[in-house]
Amino acid sequence: MPKAETPPRTPTAGPLCGVRVVELAGIGPGPFAAMLLADLGADVVRVDRPGGPGLGIDPAHDVTNRNKRSVVVDLKAPDGPARVLDLAERADVLIEGYRPGVAERLGVGPGSCHSRNPRLVYGRMTGWGQDGPLAPRAGHDIGYIALTGALGMIGAPDTPPPAPANLLGDYAGGSLYLVVGILAALHHARGTGTGQVVDAAVVDGTAHLSSMIHGMLAAGGWQDRRGANLLDGGCPFYGTYETADGRYMAVGALEPRFYAEFTRLLGIPDPAPAARDDPARWPGLREAVAVRFRSRTRDEWTAVFADSDACTAPVLSLREAPHHPHLAARGTFTDHGGLTQPAPAPRFSATPTSVRTGPALPGADTEAVARDWDLPGDRDPSPAPLPDSAPHNPQRPDPAPHNPQ
Repeated sequence: MPKAETPPRTPTAGPLCGVRVVELAGIGPGPFAAMLLADLGADVVRVDRPGGPGLGIDPAHDVTNRNKRSVVVDLKAPDGPARVLDLAERADVLIEGYRPGVAERLGVGPGSCHSRNPRLVYGRMTGWGQDGPLAPRAGHDIGYIALTGALGMIGAPDTPPPAPANLLGDYAGGSLYLVVGILAALHHARGTGTGQVVDAAVVDGTAHLSSMIHGMLAAGGWQDRRGANLLDGGCPFYGTYETADGRYMAVGALEPRFYAEFTRLLGIPDPAPAARDDPARWPGLREAVAVRFRSRTRDEWTAVFADSDACTAPVLSLREAPHHPHLAARGTFTDHGGLTQPAPAPRFSATPTSVRTGPALPGADTEAVARDWDLPGDRDPSPAPLPDSAPHNPQRPDPAPHNPQ
């Protein structure tokens, strides 16, 4: 069957140009990790399922699928596993987020993949990890950070710990540790010719993030309760305060000279310096700071602290942040295809990165990937239809990906 005309291959740029990644579609930290690799220049092919795993949002707006390409494969179809193994044979990295054992039952586990490609780095993203009593259980970000002690550090002592979105567990403790592991294993594979499995668990990464706090706890410099420490809101010069218009300012004036600048600009009375080093006087200092902040609007205080070393900043909303002068000057956010989104990070002097393409639409790149990766023709059927827009049903039986959120 003659092939239809296909668009040019997705241009690549960045330090991972030439690295091929297969992402078995899931939700949460796996897709974000794959996006980071794609932002760094890797050729990421997302293997979507018929019906999709999605979050009920339009795939055209899912920026975690930017800079990727997509094919649709039904792993329950007779040729499904073989099609994934064809990709794995030609890849440097594979990422999956199933519950432990599911990939093996589907025929695309590490053993099957490494038999085709011994150099492959096989990245596994879960919440609980590949072993342990909770490994087979479902979970979400908030449960993972709860067990590690991280959630128990957040919030005022007289209120329940707040849910910090899913940034701390899924993305900091999950995605970023998966990417670090993949890059380290990729370095090893290129030096030795031997791939390996990277077991990235949100609980492991989140616990690791608290290393400094555990050191402070052991040294007696941290109390194991909320709102009683230097960095958890217990300190009156490290926290947030409401302003006259119901908005907020964030204060982080820890060092003495920054604290002096903060209190001077805020207009705190003379006893403030002595109160800084006396926790017994912190409640009074906190009230004095709160009263002052309530006397002006957020924008008025922003102007007061502008161009100072008082370490004080306005608390901005998601829609406000891209317009802040500093973030705008650095291009911290970018617009692509009408979508405002964070720009790739970090930055590189010799191999700059960019948002090259918008979110990959499920199945849109089947023919281009088959051509560019030189896939077998007998496993390159016509592109599968786009999945419907039904949201992911967490009760569907395996092989639904383990949800590591």
